[in-house]
Amino acid sequence: MTMKINDNGTDRDMTAEEIATHEAWVKVKETENKAAAKAETDRANARQALLDRLGITADEAALLLG
Repeated sequence: MTMKINDNGTDRDMTAEEIATHEAWVKVKETENKAAAKAETDRANARQALLDRLGITADEAALLLG
């Protein structure tokens, strides 16, 4: 499959260099997305652990802090 690019209003096939750059960018973004998802999961787990230690629910915490 040929990849297309819009170059100043003109659609054309990507060059080999552009395809390589795009594929490298995709790999970087996938890595960043995985890291962000892991960080979000870690934050949620830490928050739940704190709530468990305090013996309160998320709703109760929101009432206390809100």
